[in-house]
Amino acid sequence: MRKTAFGAAISFALISAVPATADNIVEVAKGAGSFNTLLAAAEAAGLAGALADGSNLTVFAPTDEAFAALPDGTVENLLKPENKDQLAAILSYHVLPRELASNMLPGGTIHVKTIKQGGDTTLSVTKAAGAVTVDEATVVSADIRADNGIIHVIDKVMLPSS
Repeated sequence: MRKTAFGAAISFALISAVPATADNIVEVAKGAGSFNTLLAAAEAAGLAGALADGSNLTVFAPTDEAFAALPDGTVENLLKPENKDQLAAILSYHVLPRELASNMLPGGTIHVKTIKQGGDTTLSVTKAAGAVTVDEATVVSADIRADNGIIHVIDKVMLPSS
């Protein structure tokens, strides 16, 4: 009986040691618990499916606190159905059509193309003095892996200039 229990314990330990498949970007963001506004906005803009099903994406994800720092009424206004296109433009400005991990950044500034269509479609990413900034936002947590890309947590909502 001891051999069976011991064997079962080893089998369980081996099964538990096998890495689980990572969740997609939306599932990882939901699991973190600090991106509720971003997820609601992505849903309202019709982008949640693209974030869940797209591949090789990089998302610069503003936290709930970053959205709360916007002027009063901004988020509520953007979530209105008539502002769906504006909301989609803002959110797509936070997404790259490729994976960009922090170890891929050279020192200094690079410009990377976002998935936003028209207008200002590039972000300025600067790596200096041990910190990474994206336009006016600071990366506060980098390289959170999802099975379809990477999430970098930022402290501000980035607004495209056009």
